[in-house]
Parts: sequence; C-alpha cells; structure tokens
Amino acid sequence: MALLEIKNLHAQIEDNQILRGLDLVVNPGEVHAIMGPNGSGKSTLSYVLAGKPDYEVTAGEALLDGQNLLEMDPDARAAAGLFLAFQYPIEIPGVATMTFLRTAINAQRKARGEAELSTPDFLRLVKEKAGDLGITQDMLRRGVNVGFSGGEKKRNEILQMTLLQPKLCILDETDSGLDIDALKVVSEGVNALRAPDRGMVVITHYQRLLNHIVPDVVHVMNKGRIVRSGGKELALELEASGYAGYSQDAA
Repeated sequence: MALLEIKNLHAQIEDNQILRGLDLVVNPGEVHAIMGPNGSGKSTLSYVLAGKPDYEVTAGEALLDGQNLLEMDPDARAAAGLFLAFQYPIEIPGVATMTFLRTAINAQRKARGEAELSTPDFLRLVKEKAGDLGITQDMLRRGVNVGFSGGEKKRNEILQMTLLQPKLCILDETDSGLDIDALKVVSEGVNALRAPDRGMVVITHYQRLLNHIVPDVVHVMNKGRIVRSGGKELALELEASGYAGYSQDAA
C-alpha cells in the first residue's frame, strides 16, 4: 500500500484556487522532490497536508497509510506520523526547547497508546541526537529557536524530526537561507532518517539540495498540478533550462 496517496486535490485560500487537481503517490522508503516556480503551489501542498487552517480543500483526498488526513485535526495528523519542516521556523519565546521537545514526544506517544518517556531516557535520547546535528547544550537551554541563526533553526527542526520518527517527512524549502556547511549538516540529518518504512517529500527550488538528499523521483509542479515526473536527472535538466517550458503544460 502507498504511504501517501493524493488524488485530484484542489485547495484554495480566500477564494484563490491554488491546487488544481494534484495527484501524487509516495511509497514507503521513497524520497520525492517537488520543484517548480514561485506560486506553483509547492508550499500550499505542504500546508494543506499538515492542516494549516487558512486553506480550504474543495475536492480530492489525501491518504496517509490509508487514513484520510483531511478529516483529522493537525495534532492527529502529527500523531499519525506526518511531520512538516517549515521554510521559516518561528521563534517561541518563553517556551524552553527541552520542554517543547519532551511535550511533543510524549503527546504523540500518548496518542498512540504508548507510555511516556522517562526523564533519564528522554535526556539520553536528546543528548545523543543533538550531538549528531551539532546542537549544543546552550541551544537546548534557550527558548525554541530564540536567537538561532537560520542554519541552527533548520538543525533544530531536523532534531525534532529525528526524535519524533515520523512516517512521512515533508521538508518545505529546508535549504532556504543555508550556507553550504549548514546545508551539509541538515542533509546528513535527513539522510540518517531514510528508512524502508518512511517516506519523504522534499520541496525545493534548487538542485543543490538534491546533491545531498538524492531523490528517487523528481516532480515538476506548475499552476497547482504536477506536470512532469522523472528520475534525479530531471532536477539537473531544470537547473539548466528553467521552468519556462512547463507553463503550457498546466494551462
């Protein structure tokens, strides 16, 4: 069974139709990259799947492991195994990073009928995973993303993803604003999560991210639909020729 199956998805915001009959299938173990020009609907797709309330789905369905995501509240989608890494992670002053992480993990465990992690187990797990991502104890003591650089915010999101162990990871332009060193650290963290039972959707403008997170399938999105799919070489073609040739495909 497909891990993620999207059929004929239409969505709008404030009567502005953005997704116009999008179809996508992601099987367990696959990494899919979605590329396309600004305004093609890439980020809207991620928001609709995660349950951002401003977006209205007007037709179609989105199934995660056979469950209808569109009928679930955002927290239920997360507990079902969906994780969205934002393009611009926000700061949450007054909420300690460690408190945030522990609350998120235990809320998901509780929703799945699992026991909460003990304090020693939680601390041991965070210390191990944070070290792999170059996240210092000082960063963990701060408020969520408070005073973090762009690269630190992205690494903190990958830490959250690593701890939560989702079934489906959606990375919305996670390379945005990263220098080459930060890009490498973030990509290594993502690659460490590749697994036979986990799928990933990587949304990006640039082929450079796909040098580090090599996709199984690349999709071109334009005007709210996927207009072409291919192997990793398609990303190189797009880098060379741009998106101008796809405008008529989505007309």
